[in-house]
Amino acid sequence: MKRLSPIAATVCMLAPLAVVAAPGPAVVASPDGSAVMRIARDASQFSIVRRGETVIAESPLGLELDGAPGFGPLELERREDVKVNHVIPLIATKAASALDRYSGTTLVFRERAPAARRLLLDVRAYDDGIAFRYRIEDTAPVRLRGERTAFVPAADPECMVSEAEGAHEKPFASSKLSALREGVAYDVPVVCATPSGRTSYAITQANLAGYTGASLWREGAALRLRLSAVPDRTGPAYVSQAGLTTAWRVVMLGDRAGDMIPSHLIGNLNPEPAGDFRWVQPGKAAWDWWSGPVAGMKPDMDSYRRFIDFAAASGLRYYLIDAGWAWGSGPGCCNALPGTDITRAADGIDMPELVRYAASRGVGLLLWAHWEHVAPRMEQVLDTYARWGVKGIKVDFMNRDDQDMVAFYHRIAAATAERKLLVDLHSAYVPAGLQRTYPNFITQEGVLGAEWNKLNGSVTPRHNLMLPYTRMLAGPMDYTPGGFRNGTPASFKVQDVLPLTQTTRGQALAMYVVYDSPLQMVSDAPEAYQDAAGFDFVKRVPAAWDETRFLSGEPGRDIVMARRQGSSWYVGAMRAEEPAGATERVSLRFLAPGKYRATIWEDGATPNELRRVEREVGPADVLELTLAPAGGAAVILERL
Repeated sequence: MKRLSPIAATVCMLAPLAVVAAPGPAVVASPDGSAVMRIARDASQFSIVRRGETVIAESPLGLELDGAPGFGPLELERREDVKVNHVIPLIATKAASALDRYSGTTLVFRERAPAARRLLLDVRAYDDGIAFRYRIEDTAPVRLRGERTAFVPAADPECMVSEAEGAHEKPFASSKLSALREGVAYDVPVVCATPSGRTSYAITQANLAGYTGASLWREGAALRLRLSAVPDRTGPAYVSQAGLTTAWRVVMLGDRAGDMIPSHLIGNLNPEPAGDFRWVQPGKAAWDWWSGPVAGMKPDMDSYRRFIDFAAASGLRYYLIDAGWAWGSGPGCCNALPGTDITRAADGIDMPELVRYAASRGVGLLLWAHWEHVAPRMEQVLDTYARWGVKGIKVDFMNRDDQDMVAFYHRIAAATAERKLLVDLHSAYVPAGLQRTYPNFITQEGVLGAEWNKLNGSVTPRHNLMLPYTRMLAGPMDYTPGGFRNGTPASFKVQDVLPLTQTTRGQALAMYVVYDSPLQMVSDAPEAYQDAAGFDFVKRVPAAWDETRFLSGEPGRDIVMARRQGSSWYVGAMRAEEPAGATERVSLRFLAPGKYRATIWEDGATPNELRRVEREVGPADVLELTLAPAGGAAVILERL
């Protein structure tokens, strides 16, 4: 893929600077000067300031080596500065391009001890965040017990946190940092606001290639980073092949939590794609698992054709065949049964014929597989799917983020890209930007999504309004919206078959705009959408965008998002359980000059009803959207 955009790329390299005997820290400031990182000249600590306000107070830096002496006292030997300003074209994501603009440096620290080993710290200061990573240039393996890295938020901020667990499917809660429990792993991102309210920030990670995942643990006033170790492997948490390049440690920055949603920072910290990925097609998918029993739909050609016909009639690009289609897979999905062969379909299923039938209807097929059946013979599995004509694969139940699992993610992303297959990872760790390098890695779970409506009551309206400000900052999330048996928390009950939701039809529509996923599920049974209010919007809404804007909202309470494809804008508004009659006022000043037809779907008299209206509007107008409790609204703005 071409690296240059219509805007000329500018990269200005500066010569290494000689070290001067200055007592102060090394300073790296963002291009507009608003974000500043200060690093002690002995590499012992760092701090981050935004617009004169301390966001991260003095916090420790360093590595914990295994099988080798730790670094002795260090001193700054030299720095190598760089300024980058270019535009990266994007494929199948939340915008058509990303501005990659930062001031960076590599700080080379030298040990004062006779060994005189060197530790390198790469730093990038963006206007919307700070990132740093460690490097050791060596031909020998590096073994780590962990990192000394920690983040000490200034004062005692209010933070949104989720406890870390294998599938990364826990709810977010708000808490003072001092009230977080010690001895508990917290997931990335941790999203906080400075006590003044002038800055929101998210502590997360990017570009795990060749490294391992991590979680955050409160130790006093600090959030200490702890590396994820390979299960049942004794010794160090991480072992390199040669030298060391860690993941980026990232602090995203914005005035409001929502201002970080359009950020491309996580992607920008990953390599750009190599090759042409224009074959990657975003879209919506019919899906058989959510509306049926947890055990999954029995493999049956007529049942599969029914979903293909629904996808074709609805203009959906894909149909995802979930667990149960493969030979020997049995009725369940969670366990990797040893007799399963995912290169063969179950008795009575002709997969090549099903692919042909779907293609004749303009629908591509995606197949589910357990990762333990993929990993041992990945090449054979993917070659089989490519030969069948399948468009992609959904891989499930990894439930880990250690070094070996990170390597699996990169291996399957590359192997599917080579065969022009999409990949969607479930029970996955939180995104770290791999989608930038492999646009065919089109979405992933790692989120407490709508599937949990089948299991318990955890997917509350407040939870839905936490996700855009927390988990979604890291990257796309396969929440699997589209439930059309809508209700309220009071009317909700758990149903394994034909499940209910705790939110209205208006919120069901708004999710397709608010939630970022270039492969977006249309999760309910085909019958749920027949003559259903609002399904006309679901059929029209895109899954990828040319531009994304956060308009307003507060975490856990409400949100209004606008996304553009071509000359048309789509607006999604969601709210939690405030009293009835709440109105979201949406200024349309983001529109280009001209007149637009606004088609509005907003909550009706009951959770399953909608009011659909059309009116002519322009940039000077303000839409007033009425949202029910646990409700929402969706709008299409088309140029006249």
